[in-house]
Amino acid sequence: MSTCKILIAGFGGQGVLFSGKVLAYTGLTLDKEVSWLPSYGPEMRGGTANCSVTVSSEQIGSPIVSEPDLLIAMNQPSFDKYCEETSDNSIIVYDSALISTEFKSNDKVKVFEIPATRLASDNDLPGLANMIILGKSVKESGVFTKDQVFDAMKKLVSSKKPELLEKNIKALELGFNY
Repeated sequence: MSTCKILIAGFGGQGVLFSGKVLAYTGLTLDKEVSWLPSYGPEMRGGTANCSVTVSSEQIGSPIVSEPDLLIAMNQPSFDKYCEETSDNSIIVYDSALISTEFKSNDKVKVFEIPATRLASDNDLPGLANMIILGKSVKESGVFTKDQVFDAMKKLVSSKKPELLEKNIKALELGFNY
C-alpha cells in the first residue's frame, strides 16, 4: 500500500467517526502516515456525518478525501452523495439493509453490499453495524489484515470494558466473513 483514501459516511450516531478512528489507529500501530478528519456538528444527531481517513507509506499532503479509494456508506443520503465521487479502481461497501440502489460494479468501481444493520440486530450486536461493515470493507479493500485491525481494536477499546471489545471483535469478524 502506498496511499489509501477512505471516506466513511452515514447518519450521526451510526459510529461513523469511531469506524474512522479504528482505521486510523490501525495505521498508526503499523507506523504508517495517517490523517483522520471527522465532519460533524448539527448532523451528529441524525443528519449526515462523515469521516475522511488517509493511510499512507508517504507523507500526506491534505486530510481531505474528495475522491475516495474506499467508500463506506451507512445510509441512503450518504451513498447518493458520494458514490459518483470515487476514484478509478475504487471500492464501495454499503449497508444494503438501509440502502436501495441499482449502482453496480463496473470498470471504475467494485461495489459490495452487506446488510450490516440487519446482521447487527440478528446477532445481538445493537449499534455495531459500523463494525460489521468495517469488517467487510477491510476484507474487500485489503487496506489492512483482519488481525491488524483486531490488534488495534484491543488497544483502542478500554480494558475496563472487556465486553465491548468482545462485541466489537465479533462484529468485525461477522463482517469480514460475510
